[in-house]
Amino acid sequence: MDTRPEAVVFDLGNVLIEWDRARLYSQLIPDAGELAHFLDNVLTLEANQRLDEGTPLARVAADVAADHPDHRDLALAFADRWRETIGDPIEGTVEILAELVDAAVPVYALSNWNDETFALVEPDFPFLRWFDGLVISGREGVTKPDPRIFEILCDRYDIRPDRTVFVDDSAANVEAARRLGFDAVLFSGSDELRRTLRDRGLLEG
Repeated sequence: MDTRPEAVVFDLGNVLIEWDRARLYSQLIPDAGELAHFLDNVLTLEANQRLDEGTPLARVAADVAADHPDHRDLALAFADRWRETIGDPIEGTVEILAELVDAAVPVYALSNWNDETFALVEPDFPFLRWFDGLVISGREGVTKPDPRIFEILCDRYDIRPDRTVFVDDSAANVEAARRLGFDAVLFSGSDELRRTLRDRGLLEG
């Protein structure tokens, strides 16, 4: 009996595509201490989660600006220059994705990403069209690690968690996936992921 996984589910941000608020704001706030304070206390990850849940980009930026009028221009730059938070493809992982596609392994994406901002970058990364299906949190109104978004993925694409490898750079998301029965892997780099998928019989030596 073949016990190899049947499919692989990828997170996108910092697994296949570089993303970091500091990519933009290090250009606007040259002092490292001030930059850390801004990202920890003004344009926080909680604000970014609202974006991932589907709140429009302009609304998130405007609300942060209203809450922090002393940082108004910096907050509004999040809407005007959001594309600058995105970096390059993570080439090693893109190569792995290509090899899985060539081997006819079904591949899916499950990402915390705003629908509006995803549309801004989707044309720039052709490998996003290789997936057999994508679930984007901003389209669904729910984000990882909420079990509901995993259930959407499984129901929509008839995915069996116990026969599926899930790859994410967030420990909380990996733990949530494991509780649902996925073979969940914490992403720490493309080389380690390649070894992991080879061990599971999904990639050649």
